[in-house]
Amino acid sequence: MIKLIIQIPCFNEAGTLRLVFDDLPKAIAGVDYIETLVIDDGSQDGTSDIARQLGVTHVVKHRVNRGLAAAFETGIEEALRQGATVIVNTDGDHQYPGRFIQDLVTPILEARADLVIGNRNPESDRRNGLTKRWLYWLGRTIVSWIISKPIPDPVSGFRAYSAECASQLHILTTYSYTIESLVQCIEKGFAVEFIPIQSNPPTRPSRLFRSKASFVFRSGTTLLRVFFMYHPLKTLIWLSAMLAMVGMIPIARFLLFYATGNGNGHLQSLVLGASLLVLSAIVLVAGLLADLISQIRRLIEKLQQTIRAISSKP
Repeated sequence: MIKLIIQIPCFNEAGTLRLVFDDLPKAIAGVDYIETLVIDDGSQDGTSDIARQLGVTHVVKHRVNRGLAAAFETGIEEALRQGATVIVNTDGDHQYPGRFIQDLVTPILEARADLVIGNRNPESDRRNGLTKRWLYWLGRTIVSWIISKPIPDPVSGFRAYSAECASQLHILTTYSYTIESLVQCIEKGFAVEFIPIQSNPPTRPSRLFRSKASFVFRSGTTLLRVFFMYHPLKTLIWLSAMLAMVGMIPIARFLLFYATGNGNGHLQSLVLGASLLVLSAIVLVAGLLADLISQIRRLIEKLQQTIRAISSKP
């Protein structure tokens, strides 16, 4: 039995929720049941009431606004609890057309992918300003370089997850789940696929960021934090090596003067070089400890998966 649950994180989306709900598919080939799930993230405009009036299958409400990442994680947990085989995430502002949901779930139903992301191709969308399109290109390029995998639209929230993939997500950021969940899926060896979609015109300004600079900074720090979480030693060993190389320069300078009999006046070079070498060693040790902690975290996640699998058995 294949059960698809379409989750819709919402914050004050009473004005657009009907558009989203009416646009959702009522039947999909290969899917036995389609259910809907609204996560009301502390809305003050009656979003939950509208959802129930529309006939949404499941409604979960946060007492206060906890942010998009928390709403997404609540939705994943509830969808898994309700026995979802495939989980689709879409937005409550009707950014993503429902007609693409079948294309989104097909690679999972055909066992080709564990995570499927709708690629809006935002850097070519003329509805976005030139600066915004350039920022999308820059972000895509940086994410692809860090992950070592071509990623056409890393911040698209229109996604389908297999139950196995969704059950292994552990969202830590309070900002946005998109980059973190993508990196986690890739690092855990899940197959990721992108499909082309055409997004709807905006119905309201984005609430995720106050400015383009804020969006770039927060997305960048999220990416670096998640990458460091999985590759701490790889990250810090380069920093340690750079500090060591820089530290060798003043030491070599001191040795050169010392060899010519002028070392007494250049002890500061020796002190500076030695300090940088000590700092390099500290960074290396920190990298080794962080790598050990990372391995422990992976073991804990595996233990959580085992406990969840045991508890879900009848």
